[in-house]
Amino acid sequence: MSESQLAASLGELGWRPETLAHRLVEYAALHGRRDHLHEKTPYKWLNGHRPRPPWPELIAALLTAELSKPISPTTLGWPPVGKNDQQPLLRADNGLQLPWTAEGATRAMRAVTEADPMERRIFLTAMGAAMSAPAHQWLLADPIPHLTRTGKSRRVHSGTVDELDLMAASLRRLDDGGGGGALLQMVRAHLRQVVRLLEHGNYTDTVGRRLHSNAGELLRLAGWLSFDGGQHPRAQRYWMAALHAAHTAGDQALAANTIGFMSCQAKDIRQPHEAVTLAESARTGYRGASPRVSAILNLRAAEAYATSGSTVSCRRAIDDAFTNLDSPTTTAPDWSYWLNPGHAHGQAGYCYLQLGQYSDARRHFRQALRLQDPTAAREGALRYTLLATTYVRQNDPDLDQALALAGHAVDILTDDVTSSRCVGHLNTLLRDLTPHQRRPAVRQLAEQVQSLQSAMSTS
Repeated sequence: MSESQLAASLGELGWRPETLAHRLVEYAALHGRRDHLHEKTPYKWLNGHRPRPPWPELIAALLTAELSKPISPTTLGWPPVGKNDQQPLLRADNGLQLPWTAEGATRAMRAVTEADPMERRIFLTAMGAAMSAPAHQWLLADPIPHLTRTGKSRRVHSGTVDELDLMAASLRRLDDGGGGGALLQMVRAHLRQVVRLLEHGNYTDTVGRRLHSNAGELLRLAGWLSFDGGQHPRAQRYWMAALHAAHTAGDQALAANTIGFMSCQAKDIRQPHEAVTLAESARTGYRGASPRVSAILNLRAAEAYATSGSTVSCRRAIDDAFTNLDSPTTTAPDWSYWLNPGHAHGQAGYCYLQLGQYSDARRHFRQALRLQDPTAAREGALRYTLLATTYVRQNDPDLDQALALAGHAVDILTDDVTSSRCVGHLNTLLRDLTPHQRRPAVRQLAEQVQSLQSAMSTS
């Protein structure tokens, strides 16, 4: 191929250069990158200019996906010209297709906790069947028989793990207030310490399993923080490692919860089939007795079914979740504390919004806001945004109500929270408001959302 083949590829797809620019920006965002591109820039490429990194790799990956045939920057006429161009795009599971053993878990943890490896490489979000493959492998993997580690190294006692669990719990609760990149760095630092104990410590089988559970929960949290920040490939890598750690620990609840988060991501990046597959894998794999954990997994399934348009399955999962929450309290993992009636109503509201049942959605969102923990600022921003969306999408839009609610969300995100996910929902609301974009209040909201995006891109 030569540069003219870029034009041939666009012709095959029926795309104008402006279309390529818009699709590339969307594609970059999907893979956790905040790169921007002027819509006229592709004209320069068609005239022989070489794109700056990372566009050659992203263009090749996008065209490969759209045309269903392999295309590389070299075949497009853009050979590497510098050391920064030498690294190819790697799928998120690169280096994490490991055996479901204790050694495999250690290797997975090491791969995602070494010094900022994901800042030096460009990873592509795993899509389609690649998203659900780790869950299938977990369901089929044999249990780990023993984790005792002996030797002359330092003995790790149960009291040490107690302290590590308390630290993990503190990090989880810090995330409730708003998360962000600084918290992710704290989680990574704590995780590296736990991995060092696993690799170099001396412990009993019980302590070894608890250490793996602790590491798995930290990896799950790191994945969530990455996902909330729009870093989808990074989130997938953390969650794959978390699944290995949870399996090694024999912790079904943690593994199923991690897969539930993977399902949540799948629905957000428009992979509804994989969202359902992951949610059902989580429900199948959890055979524990905690009603709260079961409620969490049922709500993940409800969201997946709502995204796929399966109304009956969605309603059934919501009903099951609220039945679980009404069940007598039994022992539940500490990480499951966050699911309370307020959160359950918030997730139910999201489901009914996706199904176009706006009255039911509003009822649940308002109940969620009434029951909300004052420290859960991010959830408040999300609920105000989604509640506003119901008023825009109804047959007779109530713009005043929608804009007032969106204003509450913007205030929270401006003062308290860093969340690309919440800003993404505000952008969705703005797209719904496109027919009304000449209204001063709509233009003001658009400017506020742009300001939030700019603040996050520089943080």
